[in-house]
Order: sequence, then structure tokens, then C-alpha cells
Amino acid sequence: MSDSAQIFGANLRRARRRRGLTQEDLSAAADVHRTHISKIERNICEPGVRTVAKLLVALQMTGGPLFEGADGT
Repeated sequence: MSDSAQIFGANLRRARRRRGLTQEDLSAAADVHRTHISKIERNICEPGVRTVAKLLVALQMTGGPLFEGADGT
């Protein structure tokens, strides 16, 4: 997986935890399977655009924080 995907996964985990959500909570809110969220957070798979959009809506946030640091800077 790419460094960007690894950073995204770590940022996703951090954002989820800050909101006090379990992977199951986020799964229900985003309509994304819990194991898929786990794989994203552990850098096993890269999420597609539709999945990223669902996660952003469920976390009530813009994309910026989840992609912070993913551009290599």
C-alpha cells in the first residue's frame, strides 16, 4: 500500500477515536462494513472515493484532516 493510504488509515482511526466511535459505530453510520474500516485503518486496503465520501459524512468532517500529511509534506 502507498504511504498516502497508510497516513489516511491512521488519520481515520484517530478521527474515529476522537469522536468516541468504535469501528462498529462508524460502520453503521457510514454503511461500510466494519472489516473494511479495519482494513483501511491497518493499511491492508485503500478505500475508494465512494467509501471515503461515506466515512466523511459519518464523521461529519471535511476531507482535509483525513488526508493531512498524505501529500508527503
